[in-house]
Amino acid sequence: MSMEINRREREGITILDLKGRLAVGEPCTQLRESVNEQIAQGHKQIILNLQHIDYIDSTGLGSMVICYTSLQKMGGGLKLVNLNRRNLELMLLTKLSTIFQIFAEEQDSVNAFFPEREIKHFDILSFVQQNKDAG
Repeated sequence: MSMEINRREREGITILDLKGRLAVGEPCTQLRESVNEQIAQGHKQIILNLQHIDYIDSTGLGSMVICYTSLQKMGGGLKLVNLNRRNLELMLLTKLSTIFQIFAEEQDSVNAFFPEREIKHFDILSFVQQNKDAG
């Protein structure tokens, strides 16, 4: 099953809107190729909008880490925005939430690339507490 990737820009930052499942096979290859294409074009500040990703497997996580590392080596960065509850829990469980900057709002993820702007990080502790209360 393939995944859709749509590229757009906001304030000079590349945003990749992903749709589908980020799982072993073609979707992981698509993500890595798409990010490498952006790097080749000189776009080193990338946000992955995961709003329409309903599933990420271990290979998908690995692909995200590879993209993150590639961008870091080039002096760029990778941020994540709009994770659903399941994918956010996956980030917490795998401790990748300590590697990736995760945001609830797209504008906050864009602001993270501008040192002079106030950054509003996703409040993971608040999320965990809300879900504990709800459960």
